[in-house]
Amino acid sequence: MSIFNQILSAIDNPEMEASTGQLGSILDTVQQLSGSTQAKPDAIQSAMSIVGSYTKSALQQKRNNGNMSQVNQLVNQFGGTRANSQVMSALFNNNQIQDMIQKISLRTGLDSKMILSMLPVLVPLVLNMLKTGNRKGNIQAQNPVVSSFLDADGDGDVDLADAMGMASRYLGR
Repeated sequence: MSIFNQILSAIDNPEMEASTGQLGSILDTVQQLSGSTQAKPDAIQSAMSIVGSYTKSALQQKRNNGNMSQVNQLVNQFGGTRANSQVMSALFNNNQIQDMIQKISLRTGLDSKMILSMLPVLVPLVLNMLKTGNRKGNIQAQNPVVSSFLDADGDGDVDLADAMGMASRYLGR
């Protein structure tokens, strides 16, 4: 099941925290980021897909080290719509950050300084999408959105750009 289908399933389940408002906030933040940086929305969405791939790898590594509770903690602590520079050091080392910046720049044409300033917003947005699978009142319970995200087919492409596009159509934007 795709990440977007997992999110929709969470929205439809009253036991989950997911809501159309949460999805709308993520889309609004992407639009605001696009406006404030004067980058095209599709460039921001492409950047988000790359950030998603790196985030997936970082979370998989933590899970594979036997620490799923740390994965849940990171998703819940840093998932949101506001910039948080602490998430960068919690998930990535400097080489990963530089590699991510380079990959985003090559794909989108965005300036590396602009990308560096956007990452503390984009990473929390990715984590916020994952938070949609939290169970109300029990954030330590298995999160099906996180599980689906981490157990995807491993093709290296976390297509959050597609998920963002589907979310936009779902919300009629």
